[in-house]
Amino acid sequence: MTAWEQVDQMARGGSIALLVQWSWILIRDHWRDVPARLALAMNVGICSYFVVTAGIFCRPSMIGLLFALGAGATPGLFWLFAKAWFNDEKQVDPISALLVGLSVANTLVVQLTVPGETANAISAVLFRAFMLAFAGAALWEVWRSREGDLVERRRRIRPVLVCVVAICVIAIAFVEVAASPGEPPASWRLAVASGGLLAVFGFCAVLLRMRQGDMFGLAEVTGAPAKPAQSPGDDPLAARLLQFMAAQMPYRDETLSIAKLAALLGEQEYRLRRTINGQLGHRNFSAFLNGYRLAEVKSALADPSQREVPIITIALDAGFGSLGPFNRAFREAERMTPSEFRTRALAVSEIG
Repeated sequence: MTAWEQVDQMARGGSIALLVQWSWILIRDHWRDVPARLALAMNVGICSYFVVTAGIFCRPSMIGLLFALGAGATPGLFWLFAKAWFNDEKQVDPISALLVGLSVANTLVVQLTVPGETANAISAVLFRAFMLAFAGAALWEVWRSREGDLVERRRRIRPVLVCVVAICVIAIAFVEVAASPGEPPASWRLAVASGGLLAVFGFCAVLLRMRQGDMFGLAEVTGAPAKPAQSPGDDPLAARLLQFMAAQMPYRDETLSIAKLAALLGEQEYRLRRTINGQLGHRNFSAFLNGYRLAEVKSALADPSQREVPIITIALDAGFGSLGPFNRAFREAERMTPSEFRTRALAVSEIG
């Protein structure tokens, strides 16, 4: 074993130790949070990748197959983690989970078929396509939701953090594509693995420095107007914001951004971000707006005089841009569809 290979093995062990440490923190402090559970699963996948690429399993075995499946699931788990963490999601979208499951099933086909066969060749191409697609989707999540992130520390680190990890995933995919149809050269494999190790070191170092409250925060009250974590009197801007939201109802504008709201209030954007996050307890601007929108929708659905008004009309009037995001937000908040809510609410009003 060369000196470089020895350093590589030590770096793998150090990275796995960091991931284990972070995983223990996630289990201890954030087990109930969906992003934390996805991060834990992603850590298992990354560790599996380090084990598989270390060349420990020279012969086919059941344990080696399990590690290979874990490594193959890593890009998809990274995408799910990015979606859940950056958007403060409370549950995993079934379609997203199905896509990751399909990628794992495809990895199983790659492992169980003979190289050179048609099924193996097709599965290998799909494997690389899944890797690139998940990495690109994770980058899109970072770009798409950056404006509404109210957690300042997370907002500052997210582009660098995710871009580095995503670039590593893309690099691995391109190395394997360039080396097809044979195995990647040892020097290429070692270079990519070393880059992955550096990414893990940076990833863990950044996240371990974050305050626990900034990482995942406290559970928000979804589906209700913003409620101050402290008395609005502690912050004049918070009191003015709540009054403005109730009186002017700017949330009805589906294009409303935090920059536009700050301009309407005549305040600097960074101060408004701090107020909504620190005083009102919201980590995401969309969740802050959706609280008001859902409250208006529920009031209209429970109003007998609006019985004949289509639900989509009510949702659009309240500020939702389309039916899909509205239905997802409503089901997450109420654990039922808008139609079911309306039926129950009107039945209660008739009895009363």
